[in-house]
Amino acid sequence: MTLAHMLAASSAREPDATAIVDGAKRLTYGQWWEEIQRLAGGLAGLGLGAGDHLVAVLSNRYETASLYWACQTLGVIFTPFNWRASAEDVAYVLEDAEAKAVVYEVRSADAVLAAAATSGFSVDRLVRVDTGGEGIDFDELAAAAPYEGALPSDDGATSLMLYTSGTTGRPKGVPRSYSAERMASLSCLAQLHYQHGEVSLGVMPLFHTMGIRSLLMSVFLNGNFVCLPAYDCDTALGLVQAEKIRALFLVPTMFHDMVHHPNLAGYDLTSVRNIAYAGMTMTTALVASCARTFPEAIFSNFYGSSEIYTFSVRNDLADNPASAGRAGIGQILRVVRADPDERVRPNEQVPVGESGEIIASMSSPDAFKGYWKRPDADEKAIREGWYFTGDLGRFDEDGEIYVLGRVDDMINSGGENIYAEEVEDVLAKSPDVLGVAVIGLEDERWGERVAAFIEPASPDASPEALDQHCLASGLARFKRPRAYAFVRAIPRSASGKLLRRHLRSGDYELLEDFNSTV
Repeated sequence: MTLAHMLAASSAREPDATAIVDGAKRLTYGQWWEEIQRLAGGLAGLGLGAGDHLVAVLSNRYETASLYWACQTLGVIFTPFNWRASAEDVAYVLEDAEAKAVVYEVRSADAVLAAAATSGFSVDRLVRVDTGGEGIDFDELAAAAPYEGALPSDDGATSLMLYTSGTTGRPKGVPRSYSAERMASLSCLAQLHYQHGEVSLGVMPLFHTMGIRSLLMSVFLNGNFVCLPAYDCDTALGLVQAEKIRALFLVPTMFHDMVHHPNLAGYDLTSVRNIAYAGMTMTTALVASCARTFPEAIFSNFYGSSEIYTFSVRNDLADNPASAGRAGIGQILRVVRADPDERVRPNEQVPVGESGEIIASMSSPDAFKGYWKRPDADEKAIREGWYFTGDLGRFDEDGEIYVLGRVDDMINSGGENIYAEEVEDVLAKSPDVLGVAVIGLEDERWGERVAAFIEPASPDASPEALDQHCLASGLARFKRPRAYAFVRAIPRSASGKLLRRHLRSGDYELLEDFNSTV
């Protein structure tokens, strides 16, 4: 039962149900199945077959979703990559993945064509979508004779390869088997309580595990996947209203923009019945805002990664907004001593209530088997059957786990360990703060000093006002920021993750009307 069989089953079960919407394009399962089979025929005509990598440098659009399913039909490994990436990074991926074909659009054309020229990639293996330029037109492939061969049958073969965001060094390929992908999607359906016919906003990038999960969950339940090529808050809210979207599976950044939208009351969001976030932590202030904005929705925190999709899940999040819940289906979690400079063993567990590094069992049915051509990364992350997440966390007495940040993001100031996300959670509750990020900056006296980067919500934001807010909150004095920078925008990745390394390197724009002390 590989993934193409899941799509075939949904198409046979409800051929007239709406499957995908992309602007004016609206297809039923029956129509989409036929188009996917023609596209699969076109890819086969290019010589692509089982085990080959197709690199897709595309936004969230009908063509991307169709390519995903056409690859599943052929046994081709769908290998999506960030359409905002540089030519250098695209060239690296083409070589690293040993790509047999690459598909691009107008958003990624410059980078892909430059990468192809640099790496000597054959023009007859370039496929273009909605743009002129080199390569074969996507519509030509989609008009081919339908594929009539056998569907893949090896459940352990690689279905998908995602590239991690690469916070340090080059991104790493994460091969995912058919069985791991199917289990990840079914577990997500069950643990987020999705329903038959769910209408989902397809805005999480399809080069990201959450985007792929939204697509698969939608198909498994004969749902409607509503494409949003690139995140724009106005467009997203408009689609929720127009398409009566029920499910929002987003990163906290997107929820933040929604609940703080100046015309939020002008949109009808009453169709939303299921909200969940993943990819990064959410401040307790934002949890409260989301609960007020979507009062009728199931609200969950889904904690996982590209490598092992499910670590833990917390439903009824408003009841315990800081919690990441309990280990997911088939998963076992531990918290061990955190030391990035030593090879900590999986049996070095810390007592309940103490913080350490979260590790997850590689025996989980949705786990990967190891990185693509990166034994060095395997050696660092996988030890004795356990995956070292790089996340700091702790268990409470009830067995729930709390994610405190990244091991590498822990700040040591004056010999005291300070968790950046704890300070961010306090600052996010200030009415003067729209967005916040905290890092440690080198300090001759303290070793590191806590520095807060603020997107201000009002002209009254100042270091003095925020320091008083921290004191009034009960935050320990030694954890308070010793420096503030008021910035135009906090740097984030295409999937909404905070990019602290950009703050450390000075890649931000200070606001002149505010008193920054960094």
